[in-house]
Amino acid sequence: MACDKKEDNMEIKPVAHIFTGFTDKFGVPRQSGLAEIPGKIVFEPGFRDVNAIREIDRFSHLWLIWGFSENKEEAGRDVFRPTVRPPRLGGNTRVGVFASRSPFRPNGLGLSVVKLESVDIDCAEAPVLCISGADMVSGTPIYDIKPYLPYADSVPDARGGFSLSQKEGTLNVVFPEEVLKQIPENDRDVLIRILAQDPRPQYQSDPERVYKMDYNGIKVSFIVEEEKLYVKTVEKQV
Repeated sequence: MACDKKEDNMEIKPVAHIFTGFTDKFGVPRQSGLAEIPGKIVFEPGFRDVNAIREIDRFSHLWLIWGFSENKEEAGRDVFRPTVRPPRLGGNTRVGVFASRSPFRPNGLGLSVVKLESVDIDCAEAPVLCISGADMVSGTPIYDIKPYLPYADSVPDARGGFSLSQKEGTLNVVFPEEVLKQIPENDRDVLIRILAQDPRPQYQSDPERVYKMDYNGIKVSFIVEEEKLYVKTVEKQV
């Protein structure tokens, strides 16, 4: 069979940007859907047309194709790296880049499923998609949006590869009441869900190390001992 190449260069541009409570990568869930973190998808002016999302509210979930915009050190790199070291495997074992979800890939594209909570058609930047379950830093570019189709996109007997070879489950979050009260009520449950996912790099387990995570203008300091995460302090960012 002849393998004739077609025109293989394609320029893509963001159709929207997503806005979440995360200002940096630390603390962002490792995969979408692990925590019901709220977010909003705001379309770029050239794509800000309510007709472009007609019937979208009939779908409960959406696929997002997005860019790893935080990996600035990889921008413009011409050298192909065929292997990566997934944190899930301790940061030392190498696997093929195409056998991983690593952000360090040839084209720097991510793929996530999010839940569509509502569609705002009355705000100044309407239409805006209100979603939950994203795994992205605020301001991340979205290159395409497609409906999730349960009958085709869900594979019940699929194998998870090395993603299931490490410790699963969540941490028990210990949040002192006097500290919890310093956080706005609408952020409390979200923060607990994020912390329960264990934001630490998988290869770090020092029980005396203090970690700091920013979410929605709140800096949280915590330590982890075995299966428990202890919140030490919270500080509102100015």
